[in-house]
Amino acid sequence: MTVDPEQPEDTERMGLALQEAERSREIGEVPVGAVVMREGQVVGVGHNLTHTTQDPSAHAEMVAIRRAAEVLGHWRMLDCTLYVTLEPCTMCAGAIVLARVPRLVYAARDPKAGMCGSLGNLVQDPRLNHRVTMTTGVRAEEAGEMLRAFFRARRDNDLPPKR
Repeated sequence: MTVDPEQPEDTERMGLALQEAERSREIGEVPVGAVVMREGQVVGVGHNLTHTTQDPSAHAEMVAIRRAAEVLGHWRMLDCTLYVTLEPCTMCAGAIVLARVPRLVYAARDPKAGMCGSLGNLVQDPRLNHRVTMTTGVRAEEAGEMLRAFFRARRDNDLPPKR
């Protein structure tokens, strides 16, 4: 797995994704947030909405990519960077490749579902027609603690998963 070095603005921009993750947490969703940036401007934001919308594809990355495509007026995001608080799953990694996002920055690894280095690496698979450069671990402890606290609270309160 090729990992690019962190850029000076990555920490600040990941903060925007963490704000989106907090919006997820506030509505009882798993706290994951995503932001699509183009030339220093936010063009799409998203947070998990799978339970709220009863849509299994409403992951933070998918929501942010859809919104960015609307703003850009095009599905190709050739000059964008996606910031996300958790390593993307297979579905989201596939959407990143299909949207031609050139750069992905994520915070926490996902050893159970991550397809950008943990279980596999779809976004850099040489058999595909597009490969993504990645920067990983940006504000990982903060993002990871947000997720751990969410699931700890769910367990402590003996709350069933939302359906």
